Amino acid sequence: MNILITEDEKDIRNLLTISLEEKGYTVFPAKNGRAAWEIIKAQEIHLAILDVMMPELDGFNLLRRIREISTLPVIFLTARTEDMDKILGLGLGADDYLAKPFSMNELIARVAAQLRRNHEYLNPKEPEALSLQYGDLRIDKAACSAYCKDRLLELHPKEYKLLAFLMENPERVFTKKQLYNAVWGDDYFYDDNTIMVHISHLRNKIEGDTQNPEYIKTIRGLGYKLHKIGGSR
Repeated sequence: MNILITEDEKDIRNLLTISLEEKGYTVFPAKNGRAAWEIIKAQEIHLAILDVMMPELDGFNLLRRIREISTLPVIFLTARTEDMDKILGLGLGADDYLAKPFSMNELIARVAAQLRRNHEYLNPKEPEALSLQYGDLRIDKAACSAYCKDRLLELHPKEYKLLAFLMENPERVFTKKQLYNAVWGDDYFYDDNTIMVHISHLRNKIEGDTQNPEYIKTIRGLGYKLHKIGGSR
């Protein structure tokens, strides 16, 4: 991550540069707002740390320029503690505000937090699917209901979780231990009949012929998988 530091006091600028580089960041230091603006135009900056009182171009006006072209996170550092300054900075689009003297550990924590939030904003997670479909099997997660050929299945909680897990991972072979860990959320220490019994119950409820199951296949010596020719859709 590339971080811009704009600070007219050389000692503070050097301290910030060394501390952030020790955390693995690439730092672009600038001694005034105008030099910082040139760096922003030339480099890909992921976060900016700006002093408010700077020569040539102060932090507030530099932030105004930044917000015209970028939504990168901005943290203000300032010796001025007046509430109006803080309100102005946040109103212009600053993401955080830290008064001098400050703790370096706190600043580094705030930098990491702002970078994380910005990454999450730019890379939103895919919304979890509220339903699963595999062949004639369907699960409505919102209602915790399972269907086969639109017929509601009367499943016990572990049977429901087992079927949902298999439908989320079709065509994959799972050992009994893997299924137990995924559904029961516990370690599988010995070979009992728990998985086999639940698989048998599921087959009785979804298969037309339990001796020749269409969906839940036994893979000898390995485990089980959900498989049906032309099953996924």
